[in-house]
Amino acid sequence: MARIRFESVGKKYPNGFVALEDLNLDIGDKEFLVLLGPSGCGKSTTLNMIAGLEDVTDGNLFFDSDVMNTVPPHRRDVAMVFQSYALYPHKTVYENIAFGLRMRKHPKEEINRRVRDAARRLEIEPLLERRPDQLSGGQRQRVALGRAMVRQPAVFLMDEPLSNLDAALRISMRAEIKQLHQVMQTTFVYVTHDQAEALTLADRIVVMRSGVVQQIGPPDAIYEQPRNMFVASFLGNPPINFLEGRLGEQDGRMVFQRGQLALTLPPAMAQRVAGQVGREVVLGIRAEDVSESGSAAGGKGVQGRIMSVLPVGSDQFFEMEVEGTRLFFRLGKEVQYREGDNTALGVNLNRLHLFDKQTTQSLVWN
Repeated sequence: MARIRFESVGKKYPNGFVALEDLNLDIGDKEFLVLLGPSGCGKSTTLNMIAGLEDVTDGNLFFDSDVMNTVPPHRRDVAMVFQSYALYPHKTVYENIAFGLRMRKHPKEEINRRVRDAARRLEIEPLLERRPDQLSGGQRQRVALGRAMVRQPAVFLMDEPLSNLDAALRISMRAEIKQLHQVMQTTFVYVTHDQAEALTLADRIVVMRSGVVQQIGPPDAIYEQPRNMFVASFLGNPPINFLEGRLGEQDGRMVFQRGQLALTLPPAMAQRVAGQVGREVVLGIRAEDVSESGSAAGGKGVQGRIMSVLPVGSDQFFEMEVEGTRLFFRLGKEVQYREGDNTALGVNLNRLHLFDKQTTQSLVWN
């Protein structure tokens, strides 16, 4: 069992810097939880607290029902995989994987069995006699995973383990880590600033900013129902578009207004903001929620000038100036817009997001 609970946990350094503030988080046994956010948001501090590498200065950290605040790292039954791999350069792959077991005085036969089993699962058996400087980045990462696997820990901790790999390797290693979690049936806590990793791997995502949790939920909920503008902007490629404007009313319907643009709000959203005509808001439109077909008439689209066209393989990013703001949209390769074209794009009104301009909080999902 490896249920981890943070109850009002904080981390404050002697110089007064607050790295983590009032964290309340319940990580389920065998869950794959991803801590997501920019540098300095507190995600690595949270991971290091679980490992015992950072002290808890406020609140309590539990493993199941046991308070872990003062329990040293070697008694926590956790294994950690670092961004830097942290392999011993003078030891072979076999010796690197076996090192922790030897330090814990496991029998030689058991060490050999565990090392070779891990090597087989990670497809690095032919590499067991090589040293780290003879390996590629992906192979080194597999060795680091193998060293953690053989310990058979209750908790697997991963701190940006794929950030040193190229794009193609990151994609394949994501699949391997996901499969590893399914095979090992162990609690995984994974730190990253990469939204693609978070969306691909997580059972739940914790989005953090400046030491404070912004939102916790399954990947789809985080993406489709962001609780504030920060969460909305942190996930999406290209990032979500924001348009400042006001709530208005046309023909008995609530609309978002900015200059000549008027987008009719879908019924559920309109109901949430009924009677608030004139309120300053920010509209969110994700890049993929537009179409070439459709008109700007009838409150169903946006009209503007194409400022640039950026091919990205099967899709294209279009930079479009709409009411003085530059927006990015993503459409299929078959779309034939050129720089300088004036055009209208249809908008999926049911996928709009609406935020309060002052608080940046969602007016739909809170």
